Amino acid sequence: MSEKNNSFIIKTAVLTISDKGSKGERKDLSGPVIREMMAEIGAEIVCADIIADEKEEIKAAICSIADEEKADLILTTGGTGFAKRDVTPEATMEVIEKEVPGLPEKIRADNISITPQAALSRARAGIRKNTLIINFPGSPKAVRECLESVINIIPHGVKILKGEITEH
Repeated sequence: MSEKNNSFIIKTAVLTISDKGSKGERKDLSGPVIREMMAEIGAEIVCADIIADEKEEIKAAICSIADEEKADLILTTGGTGFAKRDVTPEATMEVIEKEVPGLPEKIRADNISITPQAALSRARAGIRKNTLIINFPGSPKAVRECLESVINIIPHGVKILKGEITEH
């Protein structure tokens, strides 16, 4: 069930977290997957950027977008694994005001049967100001599977954050 509705557009920012991508050494394949899938539910992509796996840079990007109300939703891709440079979940947790544990729990639960390695994801989700932030893995296949898991419930959460729904 999609909540595509012309009167309510989800302003969405997509942040690809990749050292090589930020240097132009690797093409971003996951960001476009997110943009395409979000467009299918009527979201407006207001920002798409590639930044290095640097905690302070990730935090600054999330804070700038949320604090300046540039987007209702920030979707990150990359930096959720076990590599030393994977710090997206830590950066996210340092800047959110409220954690939303159910989203990454649902994503992992839905995807473990497809890819057992989904259990290794450290992705997090939370709220800063009136912006929902969700971390996704870096591979195009994984990001598609993970976003499919929650894409139909994201609009409801954003509507609550924006005051469009007051009773639930």
